[in-house]
Amino acid sequence: MKKRWISAAAVVLCAMLLPQPVLAAESLIPVGRVIGLELQDDSVMVAGFDEKLSKNAKKAGLKVGDEILKVDNTPVDCTEDVRNALQRCTGDVELLVERDGKELKLTMAPRETGDGKRLGVYLRQGIAGIGTVTYYDPDTGSFGALGHGVNNSRGQILAMTSGSAYQGRVQSVTRGKVGAPGQLKGAAASHIPVAELSRNTPQGIFGKTTIGWLGKPVPVGAFEDVKTGAATIRSTVNGEEPQEYSVEILKIYPKDRKDNRNFLIRVTDPELLKTTGGIVQGMSGSPIIQDGKLVGAVTHVLVNDPTTGYGIFIENMLDAAA
Repeated sequence: MKKRWISAAAVVLCAMLLPQPVLAAESLIPVGRVIGLELQDDSVMVAGFDEKLSKNAKKAGLKVGDEILKVDNTPVDCTEDVRNALQRCTGDVELLVERDGKELKLTMAPRETGDGKRLGVYLRQGIAGIGTVTYYDPDTGSFGALGHGVNNSRGQILAMTSGSAYQGRVQSVTRGKVGAPGQLKGAAASHIPVAELSRNTPQGIFGKTTIGWLGKPVPVGAFEDVKTGAATIRSTVNGEEPQEYSVEILKIYPKDRKDNRNFLIRVTDPELLKTTGGIVQGMSGSPIIQDGKLVGAVTHVLVNDPTTGYGIFIENMLDAAA
């Protein structure tokens, strides 16, 4: 049977790039805390319909998830561009949208409101969701999370123009089962950012924080240090406090594997299995510790076996952050 896997992140949803963090630390704090993430790019997506104003948009065929590329042949890079183009239009407006990799032209009549012309939809720039912090370097304020990148609606790495992270809190858990990956449901615990994001890469999300996270630094494990056998992961699956859970590293793959699935792990901890059923979405980035060293992070769960998933070597994350 072919194995399917899914990202263990719970990522659902214009500015200056920050300096890239440089990490050369021999020891780092394995964090395991959930954070709220907001990543912005130059895309404008339809996120939902206004209950009172959306009749014309729905009639024209506009759908949630459509990316608006142009309004009356005017390219748009942010929601403000859409509003400005609408105010200049007379009569019907032509929208060029991208849906499932194809471009479509839709024509509709904007709705007149006291605040000007409106499409009757809610627009979103970028993506928002939750993930787990893998490591924190108290000497530089740098950190890494997720262990994989955040993709856009086309399945490509989102070209982030800016991003912020917020202290997060797990509100509930949907347990994983065969064929249906579970999920941590959470939210930002505060509207005040605790970090600025600088990079979105296939190996994780990276940034800097002025607040940081408490914990005892541990040595960074090299690729050669990782072996099959017992290990632990640090995750937050209830509230805000992380705990350590037992896992087993089943198989080790080459360091340069293109999909960054570097080793196979299985959850063995009875408490975690009872709470989540294994690895669930939102646990991406949970640090993996073996023999007292930080060796990697959880990245994906097998759809047909929620107790089992993949991890990325910490070396690969640090290389991407440098």
